Amino acid sequence: MTPVRSLARAMLSGIFVVSGARNFANPGRLTPTAKPITDRVTPLLERAHPRIPTDTETLIRANSAVQLGAGLMLATGRFTRLAALVLAGTLIPVTLAGHPFWLNDDPAAKSNNQIHFLKNLGLFGGLLLAAADTEGKPGLRWRAGHRIGHSRRSVRRAVRTARREARIALRSAATARRLPG
Repeated sequence: MTPVRSLARAMLSGIFVVSGARNFANPGRLTPTAKPITDRVTPLLERAHPRIPTDTETLIRANSAVQLGAGLMLATGRFTRLAALVLAGTLIPVTLAGHPFWLNDDPAAKSNNQIHFLKNLGLFGGLLLAAADTEGKPGLRWRAGHRIGHSRRSVRRAVRTARREARIALRSAATARRLPG
């Protein structure tokens, strides 16, 4: 891993590690803000499995724990693509709950929430780039295409070899029939 990638990942993950730890320790301060989003998600969670906790503080803690863990994985270079994708997923409810600028009537509050919304949108874009980063190694699409091309060339070679050997065998058989025996 290059030093630039290491530094960029550490810088990108910093906000998730710090806010994840802070919000895990004190979810109560976010409960009023998160409640409208968690109320919408609760029926989906109950349908998925009845034992999944649905109270707002527990969901805030779960999201915070995921942000902390995935942030540390991204910062340390472990499962970086998966960690970036998970962080991007955790950012969606946080952004929708925390910065709904479209609901603000006060121009100052609207402007502040809009700035934070756009900041989170930028973080989301950075996380998508980190999730797509193959560190200079070929991606799965290229590898699959390369493997298919290699297989096609191998099959063509095998067909040419089989045809050549068949012609040789036919000539040998024809020569053998012509020889007096």
